[in-house]
Amino acid sequence: MTRAFARPYKYSMTGFTLHKLHDSLGAEVRGLDLSRPLDDETRTALVQAWVDHLILLFRDQDLTPETQRIFCEQFGPLGGRLRKAEDRPEGTAAENIMLVTNVRKNGVPIGSLPDGEMFFHHDKCYAAEPDWGTMLYAMEVTRVGGHTLFANMYDAWETLADDLKAKIDGRQVLHIYKYLPTERVDMKDGIDKYDHRWQPIVITHPKSGRRALYVNELMSAMIEGYDEDESREIIDALNAHVKSAGIIYDHKWQRGDLLMWDNWCTMHARTDFPRDQTRMLRRYTIMGQALSA
Repeated sequence: MTRAFARPYKYSMTGFTLHKLHDSLGAEVRGLDLSRPLDDETRTALVQAWVDHLILLFRDQDLTPETQRIFCEQFGPLGGRLRKAEDRPEGTAAENIMLVTNVRKNGVPIGSLPDGEMFFHHDKCYAAEPDWGTMLYAMEVTRVGGHTLFANMYDAWETLADDLKAKIDGRQVLHIYKYLPTERVDMKDGIDKYDHRWQPIVITHPKSGRRALYVNELMSAMIEGYDEDESREIIDALNAHVKSAGIIYDHKWQRGDLLMWDNWCTMHARTDFPRDQTRMLRRYTIMGQALSA
């Protein structure tokens, strides 16, 4: 689905321009140094650009953990970690920050999700109040692979066939996460030991008012009113639609990139990469709210 977009588009009096990344979603923001505080007008314009374009890219940034945190907090309170403190590779004090890296110390990963591919997912869709946004900063990137793919879930819903819409509209979907990048929970194993939550399968975005498909490849397990096999068949069909609809932006990371994305109306995945190439990114999230249909 192609949207009209002037290239570049300059927001009045803010000093930055937007440059299209993909027909369906995404814009690169040029002209801002994120290590410096934003004035109110610039922050307001960035929020509108974020709502309009779902993901924003800032290249060539030089951010410490502190300056990245301060930038993130200009958009709302930081989201927390649901994973038990004792299970976090970053340590028990890592309440808001996550390292996404394959770096190891004495053979043990120093961060989360260290290696290989990761299936499409929404961050914290298994929480009562899923985070609104994620801000991921690249410190070291691989020469090959390790891309992040983003799908526009507004367009996924709007382009979905009517028969599939009729099967799911108004229903809930169960999201479960076992903190592994390509392994789904086996329902026969029980779900109580995993973070899980029923959510509307089609949400109304709290800020835009638009409807978005809220189902994904990694964490969506069951659909209200269907058994496990029927649910899996529908979930697979929905994910196949997303992958074939021309609504995915493929981001090839560069050192110094900061990406901020809307978790309510996009899902994302990671492509495989060689284990002998270092990948290190730093993540903060912006607190969200309960979602409704």
